[in-house]
Amino acid sequence: MRVHVVSDVHGNSGALARAGDGADALICLGDLVLFLDYADHSRGIFPDLFGTANADRLVELRTARRFDEARDLGRSLWAGLAVDRDTAIESAVRRQYAELFAAFPTPTYATYGNVDIPTLWSEYAGPGTTVLDGQRIELGGLVLGFVGGGLRTPMRTPYEISDEEYAAKVEALGEVDVLCSHIPPDVPDLTYDTVARRFERGSRALLDALRRTRPRYALFGHVHQPLVRRMRIGSTECVNVGHFASTGRPFALEW
Repeated sequence: MRVHVVSDVHGNSGALARAGDGADALICLGDLVLFLDYADHSRGIFPDLFGTANADRLVELRTARRFDEARDLGRSLWAGLAVDRDTAIESAVRRQYAELFAAFPTPTYATYGNVDIPTLWSEYAGPGTTVLDGQRIELGGLVLGFVGGGLRTPMRTPYEISDEEYAAKVEALGEVDVLCSHIPPDVPDLTYDTVARRFERGSRALLDALRRTRPRYALFGHVHQPLVRRMRIGSTECVNVGHFASTGRPFALEW
């Protein structure tokens, strides 16, 4: 059995259409939407609406962790639009989802990232795409569990939930062979982004589950440039499957 795994697609539909080549299935760990590309500030929903100069300023403020100023900038820009913020974002996200879900091969097993909008997925996921969150499947003789979304942060991305709600989803999985999530377990080496120079939020519930149930693999994304991409926690091999928007290369898992 060969499975390809991607995460943090962020609008890269061209590479996504090829991601399942040579595999029996594709797994996507979320973040399909591209709101703002931190490597190229001209790409994404934000610069499409407000221009690259404003995107430069927003990235500067966020990188400096001046989140209140970043929110003030955002509020002033959104106030100047002819349509309300939610309508503008949903329209842009729908355009991206139409293209990205059409690129998924069959079969695809997917869960949400923190920048995704779960309520829209059912409209775009075709019969070959199975969406899972706090659920498990059997694939090639192994049990895979999926946990989508992220934990609450000052960034206030669309699908951030409380630690308690997230932990309940992890608990619902029980024992699995492969634990698939968007965010990593709460380990400093796995959560530190070397380019953004900050710790992203990892999950203590995921870490506790790894120690308690000892799956073969823990697969995740979210941290685009991690200090460590791969490490072992007990008997579990933990793998950041990569920033697919940038690399265009899936992680291959065979058994």
